[in-house]
Amino acid sequence: MTMIAMGGAIGTGLFVASGNSIATAGPGGALAAYVAIGLMVYLLMQSLGEMSAWRPTSGSFGDHAGRYVSSSFGFAIGWNYWFNWAITLAAELVAAALVMRYWFPDSPSWLWSALFLLIVFGLNALSTRAYGEGEFWLAAIKVAAVVVFLALGVLMILGILGGENPGFTNWTAGEAPFVGGPITVLAIFMVAGFSFQGTELVGVAAGEAKDPETTVPKAIRTVFFRILLFYVGAITVIGFLLPYNNPHLLASDIQDVAMSPFTLVLQNAGVAFAASVMNAVILTAILSAGNSGLYASTRMLWSLAMEGKAPRFLRKLNKRGVPMYALLITSAFGLLAFGTTWFGDGAVYTWLINASALAGFIVWAGIAWTHYNFRKAFKAQGRSVSELPFRAKFFPAGPVVALAMCLLVIVGQSYEAFINGTITPLSLLSSYLGLPLFLAFWWGHKLVTKSQRVQPAQADLSRNRDDEAA
Repeated sequence: MTMIAMGGAIGTGLFVASGNSIATAGPGGALAAYVAIGLMVYLLMQSLGEMSAWRPTSGSFGDHAGRYVSSSFGFAIGWNYWFNWAITLAAELVAAALVMRYWFPDSPSWLWSALFLLIVFGLNALSTRAYGEGEFWLAAIKVAAVVVFLALGVLMILGILGGENPGFTNWTAGEAPFVGGPITVLAIFMVAGFSFQGTELVGVAAGEAKDPETTVPKAIRTVFFRILLFYVGAITVIGFLLPYNNPHLLASDIQDVAMSPFTLVLQNAGVAFAASVMNAVILTAILSAGNSGLYASTRMLWSLAMEGKAPRFLRKLNKRGVPMYALLITSAFGLLAFGTTWFGDGAVYTWLINASALAGFIVWAGIAWTHYNFRKAFKAQGRSVSELPFRAKFFPAGPVVALAMCLLVIVGQSYEAFINGTITPLSLLSSYLGLPLFLAFWWGHKLVTKSQRVQPAQADLSRNRDDEAA
């Protein structure tokens, strides 16, 4: 459980996008953004941990939202989360093809996308155990890579490795440590948030975990601090070793692994074949994210079917307990990756990432709001918080602050572009498409079903798991 959550949140956002974040806001601005988003995620994971330990289900926050807020809100959150990870799957398939071009520059992108789709489909089709084992080892490679990077970085900062010690030069030169002020920090909140997305997989995996009352709290308590350590540590090391105005940082992109800040630091440390090493690590990160995305979205689609919010045929499990029809439908969504044939790899990847990032923040906002209502229901029905297997810290401030931060990012993600006049209809569509879709699901379901908001005194606080309900 711990490795799955850690692996889900360590990906291209750290290995590649962190360089552009430092170039945009400076080392101090990037560090402030990642710490702020990290603290927000900590509050969200406390909320999710409390609800998932109480009621572990593969539907997770979609099921919780339907029980404690309204059936329509749960319908919208569930479908939005499916959309989020199905889009992420397509994005990672595009990214995998881009990374493979480092070694095979003349190969067709669709070939690699198809190959990696077959790999992650195979891992998920075998069994839940196969997914878990595969994700464990993929995540272990990423974690090991970050640990090695941090160790080498510290040695370089101390002047033991890689030549002269730069000291605090890169934190004080030019506009450093903060470049562009608060606006630039807000501008990279979405990037930082996308980097942390995946930690909520603990809630989805809880539905098929052994002894979730023990494993879920343990994962929640340990994973956040480790992930925050990795991100804050990496940003700090990069900030010390590379100037924010290094043109390679601004150009850091999934299409050119040589521009990754990790590659640049490893090259300065004298690591042989640094670009090839980081390319392999980034490819592992992409496969891990695609593997997790297919698992999470498949389980959410199955759960929606079990609740009557998706077609009934999606409920069917094979003899290994895998919802194959839900898996096939979700995998088919990965075919969006083949849009690269018509629109170009980089453009498709950017559109998909923007759509996925916004959908993720909407889910996070839903988790915070659902937890607040969960506690209201607990109190209204005369239950004691001592009954909870895991109790969220800082309630009620925790979910309120997390909700406010999520809404700030959702509304203000393109604020800088509006101010600078660089916003275009296409970029506006790719940035905000997920919001009207979510509202259409929410209000459309409410209009058709006439569902009402769940009153705290009538909320369903039962604890049965999926297998018991089935």
